[in-house]
Amino acid sequence: VQLQASGGGLVQAGGSLRLSCAASGRTFSGYVMGWSRQAPGKEREFVSAISRFGTSAYYADSVKGRFTISRDNAKNTTYLQMNSLKPEDAAVYYCAAKSTAAIGQDLSSFDYWGQGTQVTVSS
Repeated sequence: VQLQASGGGLVQAGGSLRLSCAASGRTFSGYVMGWSRQAPGKEREFVSAISRFGTSAYYADSVKGRFTISRDNAKNTTYLQMNSLKPEDAAVYYCAAKSTAAIGQDLSSFDYWGQGTQVTVSS
């Protein structure tokens, strides 16, 4: 499956952005989808994941209550709505897909990765 992330940009602290990840190549609903991020000088970290049909979601503690993951299987797209953005949320955000059913935060379990989209948050 090929993944294409978009929607990044520059936003002021407290603002919002919505990232999108379009998938192609295989049956989209067969994959758990997720988002991770990597800030300069830091390791890539898990952000969120959503089950195959959107019935379950999992969030890192750092984004819980501010970010919402969703998916539209008819459009082969997953989204990450980011509200109340903080400067520490600035990073390159990556979407990912995996064929196993578990939606935990283990990034090594994801099989496919898209290119990143940059999110910059000004204070």
